[in-house]
Amino acid sequence: MHADGYTGFNNLYRSGAVSEVACMAHIRRKFVDVFQSQGLAVSEEAIRRVAELYAVEKDARGLPPQDRVRLRQSRSKPLLDDLEAWLAAQLARIPGKSELAKAIRYALTRMAKLRPYLDHGILELDNNSAERAMKPIAIGRKNYLFVGSEGGGKAAAIAYTLIETAKMNAVDPQAWLTWVLARIADHKITRLNELMPWRYAAIAA
Repeated sequence: MHADGYTGFNNLYRSGAVSEVACMAHIRRKFVDVFQSQGLAVSEEAIRRVAELYAVEKDARGLPPQDRVRLRQSRSKPLLDDLEAWLAAQLARIPGKSELAKAIRYALTRMAKLRPYLDHGILELDNNSAERAMKPIAIGRKNYLFVGSEGGGKAAAIAYTLIETAKMNAVDPQAWLTWVLARIADHKITRLNELMPWRYAAIAA
């Protein structure tokens, strides 16, 4: 699970059922905040170094997982190693209670959890795509106090997952769901893959 350092997730990781992967966007964001408020050269350099990692990801986009791993091992791993060593060196030179020091400590504590993306081509450098998908839920979260029950909450979660999956496949969610609902009653459960958004997209095209 891609996530920030929110301690509320710790029980999930302790269970062993979920593996944690840190998010570079959350690391970067803290340096951006420091740079915008204080204009410090160290924070600017940290942002620049993170940008180098994102440049590799731009080249990795669309490649098969095994090719992404090879690219990350050859180009991203040295950059990440250098970034971690450089941050540790900077931390020793600045006031320990400064906002910059807090940003660096956060980054250093997340580095080990960030590294799995180097070895697994299905992982990303950040969880921005998931956060974008969750934005409509965050905007309307006060409404979800009234879903009625745990079952209602699960039903809402399923509905949002279907809608966001359609959006990620460049499919109009309303058109797709209308198409699915007209067919699902007589559709065999073993052939549900035929009702996926990408199948609808191919037919609609």
